[in-house]
Amino acid sequence: MKQWAKDIEIDAPIEQVWVLFDGSIENMQKIMPQVVEHKPIKITDEVVGSVYRQKYKEGKRIEEYDVETLEYSNAPNKKKLKVGFKLANMFEITALYELNKINEHKTSFKYTVTNRPLKWFVRLFLLFASEKVVVKFLERVKKAAEI
Repeated sequence: MKQWAKDIEIDAPIEQVWVLFDGSIENMQKIMPQVVEHKPIKITDEVVGSVYRQKYKEGKRIEEYDVETLEYSNAPNKKKLKVGFKLANMFEITALYELNKINEHKTSFKYTVTNRPLKWFVRLFLLFASEKVVVKFLERVKKAAEI
């Protein structure tokens, strides 16, 4: 299994950043433009256990997978969302988004991704994986939130 974790300071209030993770396709596409569909399959009152079917465009191909909410907390000064999904039955991926309020106009955002190969032959792909994708995602969130 491989894991990447990075954080960044965003010049925006915590609620302004958090809205990007609210599950609406409009907000999601601001930070994940490749997601072309995000439909609820199962919604729970406590959010954890909710499942969404996502369609993700990679080049001309569209991948479809179910994203499950694994952790969720929404306190005024600290927010957390962790989701998990299987990509092409080859990788089990989790994404953890953590927001901490620094002050009224500044938020700390930490993004942690784990990628576990489900088949022995795809382990080689992880040898070439880098944190570049994680850094680009942090920058996209910062740019979208600071508008």
